[in-house]
Amino acid sequence: MKTVPQITAEQAAALVKDGDVLMAGGFGMTGNPIHLLHALAETQTKNLTYVGNNVGEPGLGGGRMLRNGQIRRAIGSYFTSNPEAVEAAQSGRIEIALLPQGSLAEAIRAGGAGIGGFYTPTAAGTVIAEGRDTRTINGKPHVFVEGLRANVAFIRAWRADTAGNLVYRMTEQNFNKAMATAADIVVAEAEHIVPVGELDPNEIHTPGSYVDYLVQAHTSADDLGSSASVEGSGKKVSESRMNMVRRALAELKPGDVVNLGIGIPTLVADLITPDHGIILHTENGMLGVGPAPTDGGALDYPVNAGKIPVTALPGSSYFDSADSFAMIRGGHVDVAIMGGLQVDERGNLANWAVPGKPLLGVGGAMDLASGAKRLIITMTHTSPDGTAKIVPECTLPLTATGAVDVVITELAVFAYPDGQLTLMELMPGATLDEVRAKTSANFHEALSGGGF
Repeated sequence: MKTVPQITAEQAAALVKDGDVLMAGGFGMTGNPIHLLHALAETQTKNLTYVGNNVGEPGLGGGRMLRNGQIRRAIGSYFTSNPEAVEAAQSGRIEIALLPQGSLAEAIRAGGAGIGGFYTPTAAGTVIAEGRDTRTINGKPHVFVEGLRANVAFIRAWRADTAGNLVYRMTEQNFNKAMATAADIVVAEAEHIVPVGELDPNEIHTPGSYVDYLVQAHTSADDLGSSASVEGSGKKVSESRMNMVRRALAELKPGDVVNLGIGIPTLVADLITPDHGIILHTENGMLGVGPAPTDGGALDYPVNAGKIPVTALPGSSYFDSADSFAMIRGGHVDVAIMGGLQVDERGNLANWAVPGKPLLGVGGAMDLASGAKRLIITMTHTSPDGTAKIVPECTLPLTATGAVDVVITELAVFAYPDGQLTLMELMPGATLDEVRAKTSANFHEALSGGGF
């Protein structure tokens, strides 16, 4: 059995050369190889292409390298969580290549498997697909995405043995598992490094043949940024929003696998009890999400897609981001509940690009919108300025085409029977005249049987 060299973080940083492509694991700061990235931030290495879901938080992980001006180009899915990344992109200091989160994970897995690329229905008909080869497969448009490889990958594991076998912990698998396969040099920092033979072969996630070097890690809560602890939530939610949440919950049935988006959809989790029999999925790699813990943080618990610590219910499972999005694209998620900026008469959704803001953060929205069996949108009926959000045709950048099944606002519930936008119900306190006045789209009325 081979022995993988154990080196320091500083020695690992020296393996990265000017102009290299660097992959860095992590979802936010969870599973982030922060010791390796901070060591690299102490060097003069520059002009790097950084591949990761994002670049970390300001001053942490890749965020420290960004602040130093070491990153020339970044390939990822969600950069808007770091305002310094947004400013760097707007000023032209870095170039951003945006991919949906599931396409990013699959591109890394493809690169590691020696596959040149793949076709996916995710992002078809959106600005992300512009300039990419698009083909119709089984009657659906599919977009080509090239595989991704790197010169060096920095990843994080919880346990490693001296042969380089790795075990990840909870939602720390995220992008680490695929990145371990997709680089010429793979360096894994691990919290625990044990003699060969101490890891059960049945529990190993990454075989040692992928790993070139090990680095000892000692992670503290300070390394994890905003996900380090659970803050007491004293948030007050309006009754109109809670009505939307209750109505969304009524769309779910026992046994459903459900993904909840950020914002109003997240509140659905607060109402779900074991009696509902609903299984919550989070795209960063967990099935069986439970309520938030009363204390502790990401060193103690898994995190959800909002990077918030959660508990794991009995029967829960963890997996990496590539498997998570294969689950989504493969139709194994029954319902996705997401927020929206616009929904139109043809069931198109726009929910990822705010007017006037740079297109720097799509996350998993496109994968979920096109991959879930049913898509429910919960949103306010109008924008803060009173502009209608249910419109004849979306004018904002699309998330998915023809994907929406149900729209729930504080005023009404719409659906698409026979492909027609149809008013199905009025919400408590709403009137038909109000819905008509605040909806610019044409819609049918199942309430009265007429058309409008």
